[in-house]
Amino acid sequence: MKNENLNRKKGIRMSRRQLLKAGLIGGATLFWHGDTLFGLFGGEYVAFAAIPGGTLDPKTVPKYVSPLVIPPAMPNTGTAHTYSIAVKQFGQQILPPPFPQTTVWSYGASNNLGTLNYPAFTIEAVRGTPTNVTWINGLVDGSGNYLPHLLPVDPTLHWANPPGGISGRDMRPTFTATPGPYTGPVPIVTHVHGMEGVEDWSDGYAEAWYLPNAINIPAGYAPVGTWYDFFNEKAGASWALGTAAFEYPNSQRPSTAWYHDHTLGMTRLNVYAGPAGLYIVRSENPADNPTSAGGGAAVLPGPAPQLGDPQNTRYYEIPLAVQDRSFDLGGELFYPNNRAFFDGFIGPFIPLSDVSPIWNPEFFGNHMVVNGQTWPFLEVEPRHYRFRLLNGCQSRFLILSFDDPKVDIWQIGNEGGFLRSPVQLKEILMSPAERADIIVDFSQVKFGKSVKMINRGPDAPYGGGGFRPSDPQTTGQVMQFNVNIALTGIDSTTPPAQLVLPGDIPQVLPTPDVTRGLALLEKMSTTLGVPPIPVEALLGIKAADPNANAGPGIAAPPGFIEKLWMDEITENPELNTVETWEIYNFTADAHPIHIHEVFFQVINRQRLDKHTGLPIQNLIPPAPWENGYKDTVIAYPGEVTRVQMEFGMEGQFVWHCHIVEHEDNEMMRPYRIGNVQPGQPG
Repeated sequence: MKNENLNRKKGIRMSRRQLLKAGLIGGATLFWHGDTLFGLFGGEYVAFAAIPGGTLDPKTVPKYVSPLVIPPAMPNTGTAHTYSIAVKQFGQQILPPPFPQTTVWSYGASNNLGTLNYPAFTIEAVRGTPTNVTWINGLVDGSGNYLPHLLPVDPTLHWANPPGGISGRDMRPTFTATPGPYTGPVPIVTHVHGMEGVEDWSDGYAEAWYLPNAINIPAGYAPVGTWYDFFNEKAGASWALGTAAFEYPNSQRPSTAWYHDHTLGMTRLNVYAGPAGLYIVRSENPADNPTSAGGGAAVLPGPAPQLGDPQNTRYYEIPLAVQDRSFDLGGELFYPNNRAFFDGFIGPFIPLSDVSPIWNPEFFGNHMVVNGQTWPFLEVEPRHYRFRLLNGCQSRFLILSFDDPKVDIWQIGNEGGFLRSPVQLKEILMSPAERADIIVDFSQVKFGKSVKMINRGPDAPYGGGGFRPSDPQTTGQVMQFNVNIALTGIDSTTPPAQLVLPGDIPQVLPTPDVTRGLALLEKMSTTLGVPPIPVEALLGIKAADPNANAGPGIAAPPGFIEKLWMDEITENPELNTVETWEIYNFTADAHPIHIHEVFFQVINRQRLDKHTGLPIQNLIPPAPWENGYKDTVIAYPGEVTRVQMEFGMEGQFVWHCHIVEHEDNEMMRPYRIGNVQPGQPG
């Protein structure tokens, strides 16, 4: 079934980059402009060409010749639920042979280099049993010298900035001439995305990064971020150089989380280089798990990979991390090293203007990668499988389906665990960082036939309505399932339609203690003329003064103002209170908004008046697959999106857009639960 959230407006939408390159409209017309929101309430839409990338043409890469890699469970240090995990650099066969290997980063057990894989092995956790991880920044060579970044780092953003030293770290530097990319040691800090109730010192705060323990760190470089020492002391530990030891309570419902880097101003690059993996919380408590409609415990497809599995174990629960990447002819990852890739703008750059020379407002790769392989295949039996889907793309929204109508898809969970009830779908809409726990039935597919997972999400920013689907020859294909393995026995799993999911999601939400108005904004250059050039993505607030105006270059209705990462905290919930956040989107694109530390429920959405920016028309209920707990929500353009959550742990956290290019350039804000902590950084 299709939902109105997949199709909200008519016409074909051109990407911002192509609009600017074509000169069809000025950049400002993609934002709040006079008394209309272009693209939000109608407008002129045109088709666009295939997306560019590196020098490797995706149409020359054979599809469905590499078997899907099923990431095993991450080995512990010998003590259950305790891990020592390092980020390392290595080569992996992402493209099919005879293409060369690709240099990537990823996580692996620090004492077992054979566990290094992109994406990383899955951390298996048990509800109510804490997991302890020592995260190691192992980006050094065999001699102990630091390894520079694989990708071009723009030092003009508000970023970690190790060369700024203790006084200049975690700032936006100033320059007397346009700088080249940063080539120094790489800061890392790991965030488990989807961990509820974690203390702030273990959340992977963006200013708690640390450099590797390399022998050649330049003199004067800050070895750690602003919050690292404070969190180290708060943890009551003594973290070794190049490490941080975090604890995860696993107090939440059984759910699908994932872990990745979260360094200030560098997340897009660090994650694109490879370090990410699934983190699954399970429970043996019957109350936490589904039952069958006829009574008794339900049987879900399994097993999933576990420690100690015999060789050649056949798995029926499999994680699928879907990402987009581009490559050069030599097989190396491609990521743009200049702003011209986005919109053709060749300068002047900072300090002669306010435009950063390398940062690109969005990036769409032209190869689809699943579990670290381009366009892989999986041999399956004609039975039910459970897939833990992750959209791990940079900016790309996915709309996934199968090219055979005999394949049934049921979604049973999302980021916060099981839904209220199973939802039968024809398509699965996923913004970056969202997860979907689905059951797929291949039993009606003719034996010996191959079925493709396809993607019709756009090769451009998603707006929630009419768009040109992705290139059917490349990014419109994801992976292939070959139904060619005979059943090993009777498929005894409970039919999805007969699943009764745990009834612990309240139907009626409490009255909130506080309702906050927040804003999604974009900023155009204030130093350059026509055509306007986008320079930042921003978060903001609904001001107490209804006549307040956003800053220069930001087109927003009166009453909304922008806030930078460095500005004072404006979201400060009290401990154990319930809040509703109303997220007003005044940009032309949908944004996946992620709130650390909590799970929330989507209340509703509502269209905005194009003159005032205030809510009008009928309330739009959550989509069926949103009826559960979530940590990431799609905020559609021209709408206010309402979510509600309870804050149960004091500390310093963040909320942000999970289009990582946006997150890295001001579309992230700190928020604090409870009081200022004694001794915390200013």
